[in-house]
Amino acid sequence: MTEAAATGPGAALTRRIAGIETEYGITCTLDGERRLGPDEIARYMFRPVIEEFGATNIFSSNAGRLYLDVGSHPEFATAECDSVSQLVAHDRAGERMLDDLAARAETSLAEENIGGKVYLFKNNVDSSGNSYGCHENYLVGRGMGLKALSKLLLPFLVTRQLFCGAGKIARPYPGSPYEDEPEQYCFSQRADHVWDGVSSATTRSRPIINTRDEPHADSTRFRRLHVIVGDSNMSETTTALKLGTTQLVLEMIEAGVELPDFEVANEIKAIRLVSRDMTGTEPIPLRNGGAVSALDMQREYLARARQWLEVRPDPAGESGSAGSAGANTGTPNEEMGRLLELWGRTLDAVDSGDYSTIDRDIDWAIKLSLLRRYMDRGLDIADPKLAQIDLAYHDVRPGRGIFRILESRGAVSRWITDAEVDDAIANAPRTTRAVLRGRFLKAARAAGATTVVDWTHLKVSGDDPVTVVVDDPFATSNADAEKLIDMLEAMPATHAGDGPGDGAGR
Repeated sequence: MTEAAATGPGAALTRRIAGIETEYGITCTLDGERRLGPDEIARYMFRPVIEEFGATNIFSSNAGRLYLDVGSHPEFATAECDSVSQLVAHDRAGERMLDDLAARAETSLAEENIGGKVYLFKNNVDSSGNSYGCHENYLVGRGMGLKALSKLLLPFLVTRQLFCGAGKIARPYPGSPYEDEPEQYCFSQRADHVWDGVSSATTRSRPIINTRDEPHADSTRFRRLHVIVGDSNMSETTTALKLGTTQLVLEMIEAGVELPDFEVANEIKAIRLVSRDMTGTEPIPLRNGGAVSALDMQREYLARARQWLEVRPDPAGESGSAGSAGANTGTPNEEMGRLLELWGRTLDAVDSGDYSTIDRDIDWAIKLSLLRRYMDRGLDIADPKLAQIDLAYHDVRPGRGIFRILESRGAVSRWITDAEVDDAIANAPRTTRAVLRGRFLKAARAAGATTVVDWTHLKVSGDDPVTVVVDDPFATSNADAEKLIDMLEAMPATHAGDGPGDGAGR
């Protein structure tokens, strides 16, 4: 299926451009005490980036965006990807790139006799109740009305935390809707920090779906669906399930598949209720006057997705490469079938209360199995030791973070390989527009050229600046971009290295 065909009425984008933006928490401690504040440690982290590029907002050689967000949160936005496996690989690549900067900051602190360990956390909430996000971006056709899309998609997003929540020990904090309740384990870290179903706000009043119209593409053809309610996932399989199921639901909406009327009466009350109901059985009031549990909603979505997969056009029929990050165009049906199996297995586990079938695959279940080992030894859920384990699960440093240790021991499942992650660190996705940005940045760096880059523009600055617009995210070639890259590659090489990026954002 071509992108042109896929944007028409009743056509599903089985090859869909998608990306993930992940904000990370940072801290620096020495002997158990905070050594530096977030602002200070962020400056140390981004010192190599500033020294090389003169900015804390750059595009890296793998075509992703590396930057320091509001509140001193390091953030990586993946390049445009067109398959689940490819996107999982580039999400992991960003994690590795930021951890490298954190390790270099730790070395600098030691050299300057300041000392301290730098911790980078891929989670969504700090001890004070502040939240930072993991945002998903999905390309949809401009012909799809956002109101109609949101009506069908919101119930799914409210209840998908049953399988893609990161899990957390919810601790009351002042101002929380649950400040008077005792500690309890919940599905989601993010659920308590959204305040609207659909809006243009971000930090002031976070919605589930953000409507800010920044398509980063031809605005007459495309819109960017900006989902900001998701948890940051450590598990590759959980990340893949979150992305793949959401894309399947979008496909079904686009194709006109009849979905049940699950429009929720109050999305914000519902999302908090679902997070705290580990049985998935609490009735959720609907606008039509009925009530349906999160588990029943998800079983209905799963049933429709199974039917859809039977008739879904298979991208592998065009590309022939199932599941290889960077090699295919779209997520093959075989890979979607694996996700459906995991989706169903997770719902069965929630239904039965036996999480042993998913405690290698699903973040909240993996974490809960760890916590229960300590609780079985007599620790209460409010014990500070469990809070420490909860946080350490999200430490991204290999050999130190709990999840990464489990991964190195083969105790949790993988969706991709280390080789695919290494490739995603070094190279842009080869099947989307990102390949042009990656080639441009590498050529500009080798030539020592000054550039300005964003998602749709490639610019060489100077006395005779040249700007190329690349507004088709599906296109892997562009005549004007090719000429610009050829011009840069013909220039004498003046610079080489292995820094985190190759051009500034704007």
